[in-house]
Amino acid sequence: MPLPAAVPPPGDLAGRLGIDAPHALAVVASAVGIYLAFLVLVRLFGQRVLSGMSTFDVVITVMLGAVAGRVVIGHPPTLAAGVLGLGTLFVLEAAFGRLRSGVRGAAVVNGRALLLMAGAEVLEANLRRAHVVEAELFGALRRAGVRSPEEVACVVFEPSGAISVLRRGVPVDPRLLEGVRDAHRVPAHLLARPA
Repeated sequence: MPLPAAVPPPGDLAGRLGIDAPHALAVVASAVGIYLAFLVLVRLFGQRVLSGMSTFDVVITVMLGAVAGRVVIGHPPTLAAGVLGLGTLFVLEAAFGRLRSGVRGAAVVNGRALLLMAGAEVLEANLRRAHVVEAELFGALRRAGVRSPEEVACVVFEPSGAISVLRRGVPVDPRLLEGVRDAHRVPAHLLARPA
């Protein structure tokens, strides 16, 4: 049975390892496309997709990686296509890393931190916005050693997808809440007075 035209003959080592110009262009374009699609999807579905991964989430992540890898290197996969695809993804990550280093760029690429609890009050709308269920919020409180919602000054959903818990006791410096969406909802008696 003859091999399809796109697959190099078994003895053609250069064909199996190398890449021609049209395929190289397709790999770069595919890598850029899949990277941008991933950024858009994470922004749509929230950073929650990437944090606190359960076993099921790990399986989905492996599947996403397999699909993305197949899209980037194309058919037939070659060593050169893989190296070119990885190189393109690293260049994109470095470029977007520089963009994220600025305050505005970070807000565009990563999104803003979001208040999940203001004192003992759970902000239900923000939980939905962050794709966090109450059970996950309570798990974060337990990990922080909180025994009662009355011990909470505020809870922040970070751009990384992590959940930060600030406890009552020492007043919270308002500078720690700069850029946090709905930070104004933290009760004033829980905040430190400006010096």
